[in-house]
Amino acid sequence: MHMDLRSRSNRAKLLAIATLLVASAATPGKHPEIAAVEAGIPVLWRDPVDLERRDLYFGPGGKASQPRGNFRFVEEDKTGSTPKFEVVSDDGTKWKAKLGVEARPETVASRLLWSVGYFANEDYFMPELRVQDMPQLHRGSKYVGPDGMVHGVRLKRHIKGEEKIGIWSWRNNPFSGTREWYGLRVLMAVINNWDLKDENNSVYRTRTSPPEAHYVVSDLGASFGTTGLKPGAKGDLDDYRRSKWFRGVSGDYVDFNVPSMPGFGYLLSPAEAKRRPGLTWIGHRIPITHARWMGSLLARLSSAQIRDAFRAGGYSPSEVEGFTRLLQDRIRELCDL
Repeated sequence: MHMDLRSRSNRAKLLAIATLLVASAATPGKHPEIAAVEAGIPVLWRDPVDLERRDLYFGPGGKASQPRGNFRFVEEDKTGSTPKFEVVSDDGTKWKAKLGVEARPETVASRLLWSVGYFANEDYFMPELRVQDMPQLHRGSKYVGPDGMVHGVRLKRHIKGEEKIGIWSWRNNPFSGTREWYGLRVLMAVINNWDLKDENNSVYRTRTSPPEAHYVVSDLGASFGTTGLKPGAKGDLDDYRRSKWFRGVSGDYVDFNVPSMPGFGYLLSPAEAKRRPGLTWIGHRIPITHARWMGSLLARLSSAQIRDAFRAGGYSPSEVEGFTRLLQDRIRELCDL
């Protein structure tokens, strides 16, 4: 979705969101409206006209961009709750490696978002990755062997010409109230992505002419497990199967149970207990027409394409089949609303 800068209302909306979310892009002393325009034309979704032909095994980066060659350790990223570090490959490409339980589901989720027209990171799952100059990590050392062999890695490619300029809010953004905004909320419910705090959303500015600001759900690791906060319940077929993602229909609206309230074990974590109730609205009061629209997009994916997405995440053949059937069941539920 593009915003026409010739429209006064859209110019005002662009200025407001750029000021709130990507103020860091402004140069000191520069007029804020100029800074807002330079942040880029906001884009959340593009019509996936080639959806049926999209390769969900290699994903948005494609086969040509897949990781290859040797990798050298650069630095550890100590932000967030998941072990991560930066590497660079022989050709100079920079990658961010993520370890642990989120590596596989994030790889799959990125492909599904991209397949239906949303922007997504160029993620690849590597069962094993040998890293030169690998040090002792502060976090995630259990995934690293003594010879620098790292197990179960998601690699995210840093795209040349693209710069992260901020985060975006689920409530306050240029797309609130649009079909595409509601559709993205539906898709989060379909994949059981319960970790929907604003910090997991990124705005990337392109160097195109004119520049664009791509709005991305950049952390998808809490997908394909439970509907709410639960230790380790990410990318787990049994948890995904048992979860109650659909809440009910009321008039012209549908409610989903994603994200749901945290389990009892998190009552001992006051910060999370306070944060999570404020996220449940994201799955509620979604117009049925927009939920059906998302279902119609997902329904265009073949079984083979969906299987390829889970294969790309390193799941076993039985897990691939199980996840594929469950996902297709959810797609049919959306289409039947």
